[in-house]
Amino acid sequence: MHLDRTGWLHPSTTVQLAPSPNANQRPIGSDPYLLVIHNISLPPNQFTGDAVIQFFQNQLDFDADPWFENIRGVTVSAHFFIRRNGHIVQCVSTDQRAWHAGVSCFEQQNGCNDFSIGVELEGADHIPYTTEQYQQLAALTEVLSQRYPIRAIRGHEHIAPGRKTDPGPSFNWWHYANQCSLPLRFFPK
Repeated sequence: MHLDRTGWLHPSTTVQLAPSPNANQRPIGSDPYLLVIHNISLPPNQFTGDAVIQFFQNQLDFDADPWFENIRGVTVSAHFFIRRNGHIVQCVSTDQRAWHAGVSCFEQQNGCNDFSIGVELEGADHIPYTTEQYQQLAALTEVLSQRYPIRAIRGHEHIAPGRKTDPGPSFNWWHYANQCSLPLRFFPK
């Protein structure tokens, strides 16, 4: 797996490109140095179908499930979405600013979207993530850290405390860190 010169992974049997319109240019000189881990499932706690991808592409059928009314009018995206089987869907070039962090702060700097890459795991706070997800997340982390000056990895819960709880207590930070070649100081304590 590797990124091309425009920030896209090459499509393969485990990588799908599904571009989202919910992205824009990063501020000049803002290379991403923060990797933010999230979780998402639509409807909540359901892991089938393409609702997440459709949501990121502004193509979700809001009448398909009553819960979708809660997110009508919301426009978000992430750079990557890792499904339960480890399949990676890339929605935004890593050179662009995805709309994943919302109101957020890291090291006294607001607006984490400007300087981060967002990875959504198909999941929920209290449901264990799969072996395949950890493997692909670690591999993706290696690829990203070779291209960008990544120096920190945090959960959405760390950059938007009180507002967000993901990836949640079911995410095993130690297991993930042990699969990466990055120093432990990059990960939350």
